[in-house]
Amino acid sequence: MSVQARSAKLTIGSYSVSSPVVLAPMAGITDTPFRQLCLSMGAGMAVSEMVTSNPKLWHTHKSRLRMVHSNEFEPRSVQIAGHDPQQLADAARLNQQLGAQIIDINMGCPAKKVCNKAAGSALLRDLKLVESILKAVTAAVDIPVTLKIRTGWNPSQRNGVAVARLAEQCGIAALAVHGRTRACMYQGEAEYDTIAHIVEAISIPVIANGDITSPQKAQKVLEHTGACALMIGRAAQGRPWIFREINHFLQYEECLPAPEHAEVEAILLGHLQALQRFYGELPGVRIARKHVGWYMRDQPQNHEFRRQFNQLETAQEQQDCIQEYFQQISI
Repeated sequence: MSVQARSAKLTIGSYSVSSPVVLAPMAGITDTPFRQLCLSMGAGMAVSEMVTSNPKLWHTHKSRLRMVHSNEFEPRSVQIAGHDPQQLADAARLNQQLGAQIIDINMGCPAKKVCNKAAGSALLRDLKLVESILKAVTAAVDIPVTLKIRTGWNPSQRNGVAVARLAEQCGIAALAVHGRTRACMYQGEAEYDTIAHIVEAISIPVIANGDITSPQKAQKVLEHTGACALMIGRAAQGRPWIFREINHFLQYEECLPAPEHAEVEAILLGHLQALQRFYGELPGVRIARKHVGWYMRDQPQNHEFRRQFNQLETAQEQQDCIQEYFQQISI
């Protein structure tokens, strides 16, 4: 293993992150229960779901839940999204007051409903607006501000290096880069050459993101890019133990055994109970369905199980169904 992979360490402002593997912000997924679970399984930091910068939406039920920043491992990183510099500055200030210790600005989301509002990765087309946003947010708070981007708007407009240099000049404390352009969405394979160029161009910490699905891939991405940390998104869905797997491999260059059925059952039941406590029983039951689908992807007879599970309406029914399933496959 390279020295880089062994010594990877992430420092953001005064915060030294315990593990070089970070949970990516994912709308509708990285809520408080999922963040806490991933942190308990070895993530060094977990970035929240994006919080809108539009003050008209701050008092919706969804936004209020996303602004819960207490009772979580430090540092607490909260992502904000929007396109208006003043609104983003106000959102940063509010979330700091609510307990955020790091503010992350979303310039990486490729979703149409975000980009159609000139937010997320759509901002990468307008460097003057990018600069205005970065200056406004960094001036609004006295905690570190980080930025998440893609490599550009499309493959012919990979301006990630220019955006990274601008971010450093504006006082951004760390930069996460997804190895695709906005036009690529999540199709094809992530490319890491642009991330490597960004690492060479700036001195602030760079976090590599995109298609990091295994401990071996994690090591290769660190070595190829020279990044100081990794960000895991979709690969953690239904597999929160990927963080401890990567941490172990980077330290010892050996793979941990896959979790036993009994541990998967315990993690899954704990996750469902946390969802139901956080959202209430009925919303928690409904939100649990997608998470259970991810956990069960590689389990035997998963299609029939998921069909039955998705018809259940109570927390007790879900718990009984999961316990019965794991009891059957363990015979």
